[in-house]
Parts: sequence; C-alpha cells; structure tokens
Amino acid sequence: MNVLLYLNTIRQRSTRMFMTIARIMVPVMVIVYAADRMGLVQQVGEFLAPAMAFLGLPPQAGLIWATTVITNIYGGMASMAALSDTLDMNVAQISALGAMMLFAHNVPTEQSVVRRAGASAWITGTLRIVVGIVYGAAVTWTCQAAGWLQDPVSFAWMGQDTGLTQGPPDVLTWLLSTVQSLLLVLLVIIGMVILLDLLERLKITRLITRLLTPVLKLSGLEERAAPLTTVGVLLGLAYGGALIIDAAERENFSARTRLLALSWLSLCHALIEDTLLILTLGANVWVILVLRGLLTLAVLAALAALTQPHTRWGQHLARQDNIRPA
Repeated sequence: MNVLLYLNTIRQRSTRMFMTIARIMVPVMVIVYAADRMGLVQQVGEFLAPAMAFLGLPPQAGLIWATTVITNIYGGMASMAALSDTLDMNVAQISALGAMMLFAHNVPTEQSVVRRAGASAWITGTLRIVVGIVYGAAVTWTCQAAGWLQDPVSFAWMGQDTGLTQGPPDVLTWLLSTVQSLLLVLLVIIGMVILLDLLERLKITRLITRLLTPVLKLSGLEERAAPLTTVGVLLGLAYGGALIIDAAERENFSARTRLLALSWLSLCHALIEDTLLILTLGANVWVILVLRGLLTLAVLAALAALTQPHTRWGQHLARQDNIRPA
C-alpha cells in the first residue's frame, strides 16, 4: 500500500507539472511553426545580417541565430546544415556564434515558462539576447585582435545525411515530432520528480546546497531554491521552470528569488546536452562553457546587487510580494 501511495503521489505531481508546461509550450510551438512556414524566420535572419557583420560574423549567422532564437538549437543547426556549402568561419567565430546560440535559443517557449514561473519574460528574454550579443562580440573582436582561434572550421560533414533539415516538410511530420517532444518532456519530468525525492530522502540535497553556498551568496539566491535551479542548469529551463512553478506556490519564494533563479536558468541551462551539441560544430570548450559560466555568475552577481532590498528595483519586487495573493 505504501508503494502504491508513493507511485500515486509521483504520478499526480508529475502530471500536474507536465500539464502546466504543456499548456504553455503547445500554443507557442504552433505559432512558431506557422511563422517558420511563412518565411518570417528567414526574413528576420536577413534583417540581422548587417548586425552580424558588425559582430565579426558572416551574414549567414543572422539566419542561423534567428532560427535558434525563435526555435531551438536543433533548428539553428538545421539552418547551418542548409548553409554549410557557403559558410566560411574560423574557430573563434563558430565559438562566438555557438555561445550566442547557447545564451538565446527557443526564447518564445522558454520565456513563456519563465513568465508562468513568476518572473518577467521581457526582462529575462532581453537579458539573454543582450548578454549573447555582447559576449559574441567580445569573443570575435578579442580573438581577431590577439590572433587566437583563427583556424578554419569545416562544415562539410553537415552536408551529409545527418538528419538535419530546414524544418518539418508537412504538418503530419511536425505533429509527430511535437508529440514525441512532449512525451520526452513527460518522461524527463517523471524521472526528475523521482530523483529529487530520492535525493531529499538520502539528504543529498542538503549536501548539494552546502557545496553551492559560495555560489549562492554571489548570485543572491535563497538556499532552498538552489536544488531546483541546479536541476534546470543541468537539464533545461523547461524542467527547472516546471519545478519552480510547482515549488513557488508551496514554498512561497519571493519575487527577488524567482527573478534571480529564472535569470540564472535563462542564461545557463541544459549545460551538458546543449554544450555537447555546440562542441560538435567545432567550437572551443573554454569559450562556450568555462568563460560563459563565469560571465553568467558575474551577471547574476550584478543583478543580485541591483535587487537588494534598499534599491529601487528591490523595493519594487518587495511590493510584488506584498500584493501577491497568499
């Protein structure tokens, strides 16, 4: 009976979290699909070409990044595969573009999750775009001036049958792909709920929190928000956001904690999977992982300082706590 009760509790919690995320993701995915089919993504890419040149990137980078921002990293890689015959980039450039893709991808869907979790989608979304652009420019300009990472990158392998395309060829294919994605989300959420419960019972969560204490002090996060944020950093914003949505009501996170945690997740999430994807393109691991992580911590430290209770922004967040229903 105890086992059945435990399984029923896991099922109820997982289903509730999944339905919350699905209600956010599905409408946005439909809109993004329609925009992609209408050619709007390509138009945005062409509009960004001059900006890419200013950043020291080839004009094709505009389409690649626009596709990534509106869809996801796989969409950006698909665009890159379609453009592989015309791409001419060195390691510094692909590392800069890869970092920009890691900072800002799937923004419409993921920032919808952020908004539902209790932080401003506009603030966190803008943060991702701006930090991505600034970091990309810093990488290309610095490497060009110092002569670092100037070796050319070959994209010939992307022209082969890698399974990458510019987009779903028809509605049925897109529907099947969407259902598969949602089922994967459900499976990950179930596994995540079980894992977190196990970590809590074994008191490993407390150990992780203690190990993260120096970083927590720097980022301004409450200790009880650390495990949830850590899951999102490792697995993805949708999963970490789902946990924060679920926990925010139970544990009454402050507006400041939600903003800092979700800003962290917006800038740095799915650390393992996404980083490996960009590494396959020929990017430098120091640029897309180590320095990017340090920059994220620096941005969070600055954001924590700007939202201290005595600051104007901190007082605004405190007012949000006061007017939020109990």
